[in-house]
Amino acid sequence: MKKSNRLTVFIFVALIIGVVTGLLYFQMVPDLATRESFADKVSIITTIFLRLVKMIIAPLVFSTLVVGVAKLGDIKAVGRIGGRTMIWFMSATFVSLFLGMVLVNILRPGESLDMALPDVHKTLALEKGKMTFQNFLIHVFPDSAVQAMAQNEILQIVVFSLFFGVATAAIGEKGEPVVKLMDSVAHVMLKLTGYVMNFAPFAVFAAVAGVTAKLGADVLWTYLKFIGQFYLGLAILWLVLCSAGYLVIGKRVIDLIKSLGRPISMAFGTASSEAAYPRTMEQLEKFGCDNRIVSFVLPLGYSFNLDGSMMYMTFASLFIAQAYGIHLDFGQQMSMLLVLMVTSKGVAGVPRASLVVIAGTLSMFNIPEAGLFLLLGIDHFLDMGRSATNVIGNAMATTVVSKWEGKLAQPLPEK
Repeated sequence: MKKSNRLTVFIFVALIIGVVTGLLYFQMVPDLATRESFADKVSIITTIFLRLVKMIIAPLVFSTLVVGVAKLGDIKAVGRIGGRTMIWFMSATFVSLFLGMVLVNILRPGESLDMALPDVHKTLALEKGKMTFQNFLIHVFPDSAVQAMAQNEILQIVVFSLFFGVATAAIGEKGEPVVKLMDSVAHVMLKLTGYVMNFAPFAVFAAVAGVTAKLGADVLWTYLKFIGQFYLGLAILWLVLCSAGYLVIGKRVIDLIKSLGRPISMAFGTASSEAAYPRTMEQLEKFGCDNRIVSFVLPLGYSFNLDGSMMYMTFASLFIAQAYGIHLDFGQQMSMLLVLMVTSKGVAGVPRASLVVIAGTLSMFNIPEAGLFLLLGIDHFLDMGRSATNVIGNAMATTVVSKWEGKLAQPLPEK
């Protein structure tokens, strides 16, 4: 077995062992408090792993994006590539949100619940985002680059990196030492990533074992209909994304999906798009994407192009409305879609980040926020699928932009 495939196998084995372990513990320990205690303790492993990943993200995004912009050199090239990238991102976002809206209206998974409206005082322990376009625009620009990196605000890091990269390119030879330094930092961070990712199977095992030990088979079967319908939607979204990619890069789209096995499995197992970021970058460069375009497009994708999360937002919001018997006409649903197109930008690719956006959106349409309690128990399993889809969406966008720019080469040979 190739070393590159070994980690993928280990992650899926850990996933299966985690499910079995969790279910056995659930059967052997009837006391809920004890099971919750076990889940909290075992989740420490996943928490540590995700903190290690987040430790890498800020310096990796900053260094690679600065190098990418500086090496592009020409400001017109930056504008052209940025424009093409945003056209793809906004198109993919709209398609993802619209697909979620259409499917939930056809399948209507929430109607069977027929729930009474909840106590208005019952709320989630989630901080609502202030969903206004003005606040979104203000949030894009950081008060402090250091603070943005400390808090892993990817969108703010991207904005600072773009300015820094353009300024570095503008000063010519004086900026070359900075570019070389950033290039070295990027390579160091990628090497560090390799060390961190060796612990991914342990994190996957802990995450799945904790959830199943706490909730048992119910978490897998009670909402089986909803989970199945949502994953059907993700499968359709994959098909749409791959079909769009096929129109640009042809049959190589199949090879692209195959090359993304490790990043997809890592995102799926950890329920975090960020966990797969470094490996996605590495695989795209091996596939033949220009490293400057990868360094430019991929970080932007983690703020503007989380396709799986986008589909989930309309799907989950309308599911909750259906569960409480709240009718939203087509115009209201399209308004919700357009609101989500704006408010979702900059959402972190980490577990449950989507719930914060949904919580704020529900209140705008007079849908009980407490309806998210319906999904919290299975959100981890839903997040696994949408995180894997986010990887596909961002990889496809990067590859397509590389092709549009005439910078998609043949795959690098295996070492």
